[in-house]
Amino acid sequence: MKEYTAAHGSGLTVGTVRTGGVEMDYARFGTGARPFVILPGLSLKSVVATADAVEQAYREFGEDHTVYLFDRRKNAPEGYTVGDMAADTAAVMEVLGIREADVFGASQGGIIAQYLAIGHPELVHRMVLGSTLCRPNAASNAVVERWIALAQAGDVEALVRDSVEMTYAPATVAAFGEAFISANSDLSPEELRTFLIMARAGEGFGCYEELERIQCPVLVIGAEGDRIVTADGCREISEKLGCESWFYGEEYGHGVYDEAPDYRERLLAFFRK
Repeated sequence: MKEYTAAHGSGLTVGTVRTGGVEMDYARFGTGARPFVILPGLSLKSVVATADAVEQAYREFGEDHTVYLFDRRKNAPEGYTVGDMAADTAAVMEVLGIREADVFGASQGGIIAQYLAIGHPELVHRMVLGSTLCRPNAASNAVVERWIALAQAGDVEALVRDSVEMTYAPATVAAFGEAFISANSDLSPEELRTFLIMARAGEGFGCYEELERIQCPVLVIGAEGDRIVTADGCREISEKLGCESWFYGEEYGHGVYDEAPDYRERLLAFFRK
């Protein structure tokens, strides 16, 4: 395991864990006693590269928590699955000494979080599942299949634009879409390969029948304007678990976790219960 402190001096630390053939980058900040793990969704670039922005957005959590942002495994093999992602995340958490964590999984990260809570209940204290689902539906299949086809064709421009336009609500795309597209337009061949492996990892998964094994309190958050997993995809989880849920209206999309101004307040209130 190696770490270095980010140059801006905010207390943000970036590191790499190597264990059992797995190599994974992570970022850490905050001084609170309880660990808080963020599992982000499928992304075009490394999420740890945006750790500065995440630290600013979640700075308030650092009072109660030590916050960990996990990237995906490096050099993932072909045939990698979301179940493998959860197993690798569990292994890295063990190396870092993280147990009984508050966990927030968004989109594909929410799928990983479900598998983590099912297979490693000792690692999860409370869990928020945002814009996610427990098995693919028609909407999610169509979007992911289109992204895989674009990535296979090497059409980076179309892939990036479609990703942004599907993830965010029209108002957000109008205001910030071109900036988001520009920030992701220089994908390298290796980044495109990684995206393809991670996108394919969600094909055919399903943990609906195993949800009853989740022992921790859960909050599910969705949005009626979500065109990727749909609000019904989120609702299926909350109904199966009989857990707390909150649904935003059609003014927010799949990326409601970035769009709704009170989203993080809801997470923090749930974790403080």
